[in-house]
Amino acid sequence: MFQVFNCLTTEHDWRLVALASAVCLLASLVAISLFNRAQATQGKTRLVWLALDATAAGFGIWATHFIAMLAYDPSWGVGYNLGLTIISLVFAIVITVIGLSIALLKTNGSAVAGGVIIGVGIGAMHYTGMMALEVADRFTWSPGLVLASIVLGCLFAAAAFRIAVNHDGPRFTVAAAILLCMAILSHHFTAMGALVLVPDPTLATDAASLSPTSLSLTIAGLATMILGMCLVAALGDRRSQDQLRQQKMLLDTALENMSQGLCMFDADGRITLFNERFVSLMRFSKPPRKGMSLLDLLRDARRFGELDAEPEQMFESILNAAQTGKSSSKVIATSRGRVLRIAEQPMQGGGWVATFEDITESRKAQEQIAHMAHHDALTELPNRTKFREQLELALRRARRDENICVLCIDLDRFKEINDSLGHPIGDELLKEVSSRLLGCARDGDTVARLGGDEFAVVQIANSPDASAASAFAGRIVEVLGAPYDIQGHHIVIGASVGIASAPEDGNDPDRLLKNADMALYRAKEDGRGNYRFFEAGMDARAQARRLMETELRAALARDEFEVYYQPIHNLEANQIIAFEALVRWNHPLRGMILPTSFIPLAEETGLIVAIGDWVLRRACADAASWSRDVCVAVNLSPVQFRNPNLLTSVIAALTASGLPARRLELEITESVLLQDSDATLAKLHSLRESGVKISMDDFGTGYSSLSYLRSFPFDRIKIDRSFVNELATRDDSMAIVRAVTGLGKSLGISTTAEGVETKEQLALLRSEGCTDVQGYLFSAPRPAADVERMLRSGRPRVVA
Repeated sequence: MFQVFNCLTTEHDWRLVALASAVCLLASLVAISLFNRAQATQGKTRLVWLALDATAAGFGIWATHFIAMLAYDPSWGVGYNLGLTIISLVFAIVITVIGLSIALLKTNGSAVAGGVIIGVGIGAMHYTGMMALEVADRFTWSPGLVLASIVLGCLFAAAAFRIAVNHDGPRFTVAAAILLCMAILSHHFTAMGALVLVPDPTLATDAASLSPTSLSLTIAGLATMILGMCLVAALGDRRSQDQLRQQKMLLDTALENMSQGLCMFDADGRITLFNERFVSLMRFSKPPRKGMSLLDLLRDARRFGELDAEPEQMFESILNAAQTGKSSSKVIATSRGRVLRIAEQPMQGGGWVATFEDITESRKAQEQIAHMAHHDALTELPNRTKFREQLELALRRARRDENICVLCIDLDRFKEINDSLGHPIGDELLKEVSSRLLGCARDGDTVARLGGDEFAVVQIANSPDASAASAFAGRIVEVLGAPYDIQGHHIVIGASVGIASAPEDGNDPDRLLKNADMALYRAKEDGRGNYRFFEAGMDARAQARRLMETELRAALARDEFEVYYQPIHNLEANQIIAFEALVRWNHPLRGMILPTSFIPLAEETGLIVAIGDWVLRRACADAASWSRDVCVAVNLSPVQFRNPNLLTSVIAALTASGLPARRLELEITESVLLQDSDATLAKLHSLRESGVKISMDDFGTGYSSLSYLRSFPFDRIKIDRSFVNELATRDDSMAIVRAVTGLGKSLGISTTAEGVETKEQLALLRSEGCTDVQGYLFSAPRPAADVERMLRSGRPRVVA
């Protein structure tokens, strides 16, 4: 080692040694960078990078040698043999390309083996280059140092390529380049230390040999330029490859995260690209691969049960569409119940891209939405929209010998059941009604729920007469009227049916539905629980009803209502104790209209709330002006009682009139009590706490009267006129009146008999202990102006 150190310090110019080291480091950096580029490519591109790397590395090793030789100064002139100099360069390149090729094999030990071969190439180049040296001396070598130089070159080169093969990144590239540089420099200067020149005057140099100065400077310049260009190319390619790799990663990420399956085919229908979603979506028995034909995939899908079509025909169709350049999209249903949407987009230069989407769930959702839009959510029957579509379709398809009948069905007393037992019971009842209707219908009939408790049926009869529709309607009334057992409740309702037929009653859906609805209204007017066919006169009745509704709305604004009063007499005191307020409609054309003619319509349309509020205010104002301290009784409709502002309206009427609350008596019917019982009782107690009196009107005609008498302390019970009318002719009526009066005495509640019209009725009521009476025997309802006259008359006067 001392010999090597002495040679380096005494026989070399350190400035040129530094230049040689810089060229060597640059050459090593280029060699490792180009090697990395070769690793990142395949096929012909790899061969190009390999050849460029071998040339750059070999040239760099060779250039380092001759620049370092310029730094060597043996104190006499030297020259170089051109032929051997060129051979040394060829050795450097050829042996380097062999070593690089072996290192690229990436097998166990291939990186180290390739580095060793490159180390041998460094030695071959060096000693061949030394043979090209022409001096007047004989060469003698130190065998130990020669061997050491070769071993050092091989060790450092093996380490450099082991790092280059197994690691990537700037830090590892620099580390491998430094090790390769150490391999070249350690070999060169150790080999130079092994050389001893012995002067020999008999030897002469060739005059045509190359000047060391000119050769070294030329090599340094060329080496710097060539290696610099290679380095720039390697770094530029690396940057481009990194960008391409990032783009590929982004593309792969996008492909693998697509909700759709994607597959790309060439012009012959062979796979060139696909994502994992395509594989999972298509469920092939064998995984697809690049180069596989679409025809093979279709055959596999057919065998696997995913395809019903013929594979050959389908393949031919797809291929023809792609060749003509036409985009296509289709939806196919597999034999396993899946629904796929396939879109095919041709590519320039041939081939196409196909996307695959499983729309099974979306189709189900669409079908569910469509079903919900055309069916009732509770009963699953067609709704009004679907019913109209089916009716329109039936009308279009009907033959001349067929009769299209529309039946509108309304449930009787359903609202009472719904209000008394609650909506869950009502919903279950509607489901059971739907089931019974479906059981009555024939194949081809359409049963629908139009809303609430209203149903409809379209029936196609093969005979033009109405017998089939009549029998069907009768069957519906009978079946729906049978008792129901819903969650332990024994329920009995009824059904009314209106019938309209095409073409007699109309040829369009709207007309038929309207006429069937008018027939239904007539059936309900005639006592419910029956059916009626549409008749021409019903339209006139319906128009008259609509006209009355319009006039009724205007009557309140035009102040056409009046309040009449009928006295209530106390039999024991033999005097008037109260007046019942009864509304009349003073129509400008029809004259005075009784409440039985317009109150049902007012209740149905909701106008009763405004009318009842007006009657309440008017009655309180009139009573406040009376000379005697008697009560005024005002009827409350069930619709009016459901108004959440009822208590506010009562208090406002009392406040505005100045009437003491104890003089106001509110009359309710038993149907009010069938509504939400807890809320009803709470409202009754609130009214009672305000100071007003509460009486039960029409007692004995509704449901569960006795239970409500126990739940709420009524001030008065009014016996319905239907029992009073038959007192003298029916024992059961007498028994009911006796029971009610006895019950009133026991509970401390006054009893008032309504509709007393004969002296005989009065005598019987008096004998049974009835406390108060009211009726035409004493007075018909009179205008407010007559009240004072009746009060001044004192004792009641019986009207003959």
